[in-house]
Amino acid sequence: MSAGVKICGLKTPDALETAIAAGASHCGFVFFPPSPRYVLPEDAAGLARQARGKIRTVALMVDLADDEIAHIVTTVEPDMIQLHGSEPPERVAQIRSIHGRPVIKSVSVGKPGDADRASDYREAADLILFDAKPPADGSSELPGGNGLPFDWRLLNTVSRQTPFMLSGGLTPDNVRDAIALTGAAIVDVSSGVESAPGVKDTDLIRKFVAAAKAGAAPADMPFCMTGPDR
Repeated sequence: MSAGVKICGLKTPDALETAIAAGASHCGFVFFPPSPRYVLPEDAAGLARQARGKIRTVALMVDLADDEIAHIVTTVEPDMIQLHGSEPPERVAQIRSIHGRPVIKSVSVGKPGDADRASDYREAADLILFDAKPPADGSSELPGGNGLPFDWRLLNTVSRQTPFMLSGGLTPDNVRDAIALTGAAIVDVSSGVESAPGVKDTDLIRKFVAAAKAGAAPADMPFCMTGPDR
């Protein structure tokens, strides 16, 4: 079975339609204003309607307050929520309970032992996203989408314990190796399919999805791969 593919940071109908036609399983909308991929909830709602029934929609948020989360969920009606900030397990579990949607929790990896934090979220989140840590020099304020890879071997101690999504510096050229080495059930890409920050390249989207689907993934895919319906 091939790995699932999430194209994150989508802002235009053309890029979304390309992701759908290419066979991506998930699409992500970023609700973090500093990001070049930021989209207003009202604009994302139109994209979510375009995607409904064809591909799973994911709302990416970073340490938002309850009223902000509620506004996004009510306006966009995403299939899943992705928490990409410093949310502790208790907060992740609370958000999942309040909004009744599967939750993806990011865990930043840069050195041995970082991936072990995933165990803290095993009961609170439905899926873990392993991503690269932001640049150590502070040159980026983005918690993800920086186009940085990390040493995938750092996942060796946890990769077989729970279904997970892999992100961080993935491109059409390296995604097959990433899947082969980690066994990721889903791969997540943003900057790796862009011609400029926040500008999706439809040709790169097609190439990435094709390359990912040519790789192998575990037979026990997580439940969120079963289809677009919650």
